[in-house]
Amino acid sequence: MKCGLLGAKLSHSYSPQIHGLLADYEYKLYEVEPENLETFVKTADFDGLNVTIPYKKAVMPFCDVLDPIAETIGSVNTLVRLGDGRLLGANTDGWGFDRMLGRTGVSVKGKKVLVLGSGGASATVQCILKLAEAEVVVISRKGENNYGNLHLHRDAAVIVNTTPAGMYPDTQFSPVNLDGFPHLQAVLDLIYNPSRTRLCMDAEARGIAYESGLYMLVAQAALACRLWTGKEVSDEKIRQIWEKLRSDMENIVLIGMAGCGKSTIGKALAKSLGRQFVDTDAVLTERIGSIPAFFEKFGEEAFRKEETKVLEEFGKLSGLVISTGGGVVTREENYPLLHQNGRMIWVKRDVEMLSVKGRPLSQKEGAAALYEKRIPMYTRFADTVVDNEGRIEDVVEKILNILR
Repeated sequence: MKCGLLGAKLSHSYSPQIHGLLADYEYKLYEVEPENLETFVKTADFDGLNVTIPYKKAVMPFCDVLDPIAETIGSVNTLVRLGDGRLLGANTDGWGFDRMLGRTGVSVKGKKVLVLGSGGASATVQCILKLAEAEVVVISRKGENNYGNLHLHRDAAVIVNTTPAGMYPDTQFSPVNLDGFPHLQAVLDLIYNPSRTRLCMDAEARGIAYESGLYMLVAQAALACRLWTGKEVSDEKIRQIWEKLRSDMENIVLIGMAGCGKSTIGKALAKSLGRQFVDTDAVLTERIGSIPAFFEKFGEEAFRKEETKVLEEFGKLSGLVISTGGGVVTREENYPLLHQNGRMIWVKRDVEMLSVKGRPLSQKEGAAALYEKRIPMYTRFADTVVDNEGRIEDVVEKILNILR
């Protein structure tokens, strides 16, 4: 079978990876200029195509038949070459969103759901929510219901973001403040890069169920696969692909006291996984010079600001192994920068084994006193803890086992 993705700019698409895990058909990227779209759809040799921005509406006139969801929404994201040569226009995004919604465990029947945005993705979400008998309110910039009168909807039970607000690279922006919604039960964000948007992290901090767009991306691809091949894709298969993608995208962030071995462990771990390694202290040294000298001249607060800038730069990237400075946990604003795309591993080492050479704070306050003060901070940041009391190879193997 010959399948692929049709769009304008496709260099950062995850679709080839997803479909490669779903089945063994050929899957190519087709970047087509608008003036060539009709010719391509009518003459290209393909059995099935996914369709992305900006052609989800533009391909509709070239379809011989539309499935009910595509017709209702007015958007096609999957083309299927039927046995008689006709072209079916389908929409698998709706099914993908339905599966994403189901993962929250929250029923929307009879509940108010705010849909942020009024574009094509919003139309898909609205369709599925209405089929689920939700009370749908669309929030747009200039509509009757807008970001200036959100107080009218404090009773909302679910919020769905269909806008690009919070998407890479502007990852620290959230479209709404969740403090205004005391009855909120779930937050869904169609964005999948970063893995956890600021909106999702705000929900997480409040104990509210949330889901990012990666599961929807995999689920909609699975339905497209079924339409092309006629073979079912199990929920377990979808979950496995989702978990692999999430793991591949996730940064591995090492935190812990200065001198605990983060840099050495990080380099070995990155080599084992075939990932890029980033040592934030090394980056800082390149940019501000000697860290002890900077401390001496400008003080800790100035240093922490420079450190946060580096974390903001690398924390939004994906698939890295990042070794951080011992004091990153002292600033709460660093947590979302590292958590958005990262799994934080606290490397613990007996305080008597910590090197204090070139460590201004360890020398000034004493490693033991500094460690005691920071224990609650490391606990707050860490997803996992590993001990480094022996060989580096053993620590790396512990981390690899955790990741598996």
